[in-house]
Amino acid sequence: MTFDFEAQLRAASLRVTRPRLAVLGVLREHRHVDTDTVISLVRAEHPMVSHQAVYDVLRALTDAGLVRRIQPPGTTARYESRVADNHHHVVCRSCGAIADVDCAVGHAPCLTASDDHDYVVDEAEVVYWGTCPDCVTPSTPGPFG
Repeated sequence: MTFDFEAQLRAASLRVTRPRLAVLGVLREHRHVDTDTVISLVRAEHPMVSHQAVYDVLRALTDAGLVRRIQPPGTTARYESRVADNHHHVVCRSCGAIADVDCAVGHAPCLTASDDHDYVVDEAEVVYWGTCPDCVTPSTPGPFG
């Protein structure tokens, strides 16, 4: 699948620049990456792109809605290119890995505010916490096996 990053930038009224294209490419290939990782991956391909340029691009892309910034409590900010679908995340308490979780379907009272205080609610943010498969240790065999 190819992505027309130039069209996305233009549709968001942003100039098409090499750093913006590079950051979009990194975020398309790597999910839930922190700023330092984005900088490293962009600079591996474009060594002349400054740290500040990457910070500025991440802010501009986030403000334009092309990128989503997530920061579950106790973690560093991460960025993803999956936007506009109100998905959620599951975070490993051990290694910090993050995976996408599609929005709950069916009867989901936790996603409906008990009192919205007359706000027009357009999104619910849910973070699931647990241990990822890579961090789960095999259970120690009991006395019978």
